[in-house]
Amino acid sequence: MLAKEGFDQWAQEYDIDVLKSEEKDEYPFAGYGNVLHGIYLEAAAVPEKNILDIGFGTAVLSSRLYSDGYRVFGIDFSQGMIDAARKKMPEALLVRCDFTKGLPEELDGIAFGSIIATYSLHHMAPERRPDFIRSLSDRLIAGGKILIGDVMFPAKAEYEACKERFLNIWDKDEIYITADELSSELNVRGLSCRFRKMSLCAGILVIEKRTDCTR
Repeated sequence: MLAKEGFDQWAQEYDIDVLKSEEKDEYPFAGYGNVLHGIYLEAAAVPEKNILDIGFGTAVLSSRLYSDGYRVFGIDFSQGMIDAARKKMPEALLVRCDFTKGLPEELDGIAFGSIIATYSLHHMAPERRPDFIRSLSDRLIAGGKILIGDVMFPAKAEYEACKERFLNIWDKDEIYITADELSSELNVRGLSCRFRKMSLCAGILVIEKRTDCTR
C-alpha cells in the first residue's frame, strides 16, 4: 500500500499504468473504463448537481462530470493527484484530506446527489467501511446514491480465485471488497445495495437509503 508520498510520485504516470493493466485485462485495473462509465451513468441519473468524489486521483471520472456542469467537491490525500485534477477542474473544491480519518470541515452543510469512490475505499480498514458508508448516506439528498467502483468481487470464492491467478503481482497489503459481505453489513444499517460485476476483478456497488427504514 502506497503512502501519500508514493501517490505524489505516481500521479504523473498513474493514467498510463492503469491503461496498461486494463489493456492486459489483468488485476488490478481490468475493467477500469467500464467501472468509471457505469458510475458516470448512475451519477448522471440523479438531478442534483453536487458531486462528492472521495479519492479522486487524476480526476478521470469527476472531470467528465465537471465538464457536464456538475459541481465537483473532492478529497484526496495526495498533493500530486490534487495538482493533476485541478488542471482539469479549476473551479472544483478540492481538499487535501485522508478520508480514513473522516471528511473535512470544508464539506460541512453540503448535500450531494451522488458520492463516488473509485479505487479508493480499499484503503480503509474493512471493519470501518460499513459505518463510514453509513455516515456518508447522511450527506445525500433524498434519492441520492453512494457509488463505489473498485477491485471488488461478488463473494469470497471469486476473490480467492483472482488472488491465486495473479499471486505474483497481488498487493498483499490490500483487503478488497466482497459485495455480499459489505451489502449485508449495510443492509442492517438501513441501506440497500446493487452490485454489478464489471470484470474479473472489478465491480460497482450502488448504495441507497432504504425506503422501509426510519432512523
